[in-house]
Amino acid sequence: LHAEGHTIIIVTHDMSVAEHAQRIIEIRDGEIIADRANPDAPSYRAQREASTGVAHGNSWRAARDRFTEAFRMALLAMNAHRLRTFLTMLGIIIGIASVVSVVALGNGSQQQILQNISALGTNTIDVYPGRGFGDMRSARVQTLKASDADALSRQSYVDSATPSVSSSVTARYRNQSSTAQVSGVGEQFFRVKGVTLLSGSFFDADAVKGLGQVAVIDENTQTQFFPDVDPIGQVILLGNVPARVVGVAKRQSFGFGGSTSLSVWVPYTTVMSRMLGQSHVSSITVRVDDSTPMDAAQEAITRLLTLRHGTEDFFLSNSAEIRDTIEQTTRTMTLLIGAIAAIALLVGGIGVMNIMLVSVTERTREIGVRMAVGARQSDIRQQFLIEAVLVCLLGGVLGIGLALLLGSMIGRFASDFQVLFSTASIVAAFACSTLIGVAFGFLPARNAAQLDPVEALARE
Repeated sequence: LHAEGHTIIIVTHDMSVAEHAQRIIEIRDGEIIADRANPDAPSYRAQREASTGVAHGNSWRAARDRFTEAFRMALLAMNAHRLRTFLTMLGIIIGIASVVSVVALGNGSQQQILQNISALGTNTIDVYPGRGFGDMRSARVQTLKASDADALSRQSYVDSATPSVSSSVTARYRNQSSTAQVSGVGEQFFRVKGVTLLSGSFFDADAVKGLGQVAVIDENTQTQFFPDVDPIGQVILLGNVPARVVGVAKRQSFGFGGSTSLSVWVPYTTVMSRMLGQSHVSSITVRVDDSTPMDAAQEAITRLLTLRHGTEDFFLSNSAEIRDTIEQTTRTMTLLIGAIAAIALLVGGIGVMNIMLVSVTERTREIGVRMAVGARQSDIRQQFLIEAVLVCLLGGVLGIGLALLLGSMIGRFASDFQVLFSTASIVAAFACSTLIGVAFGFLPARNAAQLDPVEALARE
């Protein structure tokens, strides 16, 4: 205060000179005779910084201190009610574990199916006579020849090609007999279809040209006829045609499980001349070079065979279409089951909100005391939000750990299932945990921050 005669000038913000005051109030004989703003005073913000000594660059320190204090209070509250905190996490744990596990099982199933499809031959195109599947006139179309397969195999976009004919016969070895599927194929068939050799060898081009009576059998045939004998060099009777076994191939897989029939492969020339007595083949399978797009290869095959036949009396079946269909189907199923599992996350989030609302009611007096000693609404809101986010994050970590544990148990005890965890699903799980904490923790935090300190302290 500065006295000038009978006039008192009140200077706000503890300034030492009147020129720094925001307002000048004149009092005479106890009465206010003037109250005016000081036109020469600096801005309010500048006076605030000058009076408190806190620069604008230090404001982040205050925010950091407030956050640290709220974080510490949240940890103390969670530690004081450990059972309630765990029960709140339980819904999040189950939801996150369900989503991550379902996605991993979906990825594993898709990978397993694609591997089974690859066992049939990757990037393959099948050529059949007729206009399409179910065409009743296809049996009368006899223009598909082995020479077509030879012409296709010489194309730059073709990796390998093989004609195919088949017949179901009675196979005999000594006093044993069983129905077997005999497939007449070319020497490139085993590369086209990706057949794995277990013992012996595949037959070669010389066997095909010379109508060789040689055969490659699968594991089922070996188990049926040669359980305790080395089949290589043994002679089996295929119908009325004897054939010497030169190799044993791994059991063929047909996309959804292994085949249970007996499969025998012999040169297609042997089947056509000695078994069926025909000059045409039933189909041609082409393995496309990996660097060639399937659509372009399919157009080129159609153009070449049309030129050779003079008409399009055949149709193509692209294995890539089957692969894409199965991939799309498995993705759809994974998304569907994942959406169902995500409901568990929603239920868990509602559980977090309900428990936090109960917590607000139980801690009313604590909130009142904090607000009475100077805590702001933002401090209370920040503390409850931090509690909700921490509960969801810890639940997410435990849920991911539970999913990994379940995956390892499935991989150990159920070898038929593949479990493939992806980084994207784990990151998404953490993101979901955070969003759930913020979304379902906001309402309880807002309710806590809007409590009246007087009423809060008066509640029992």
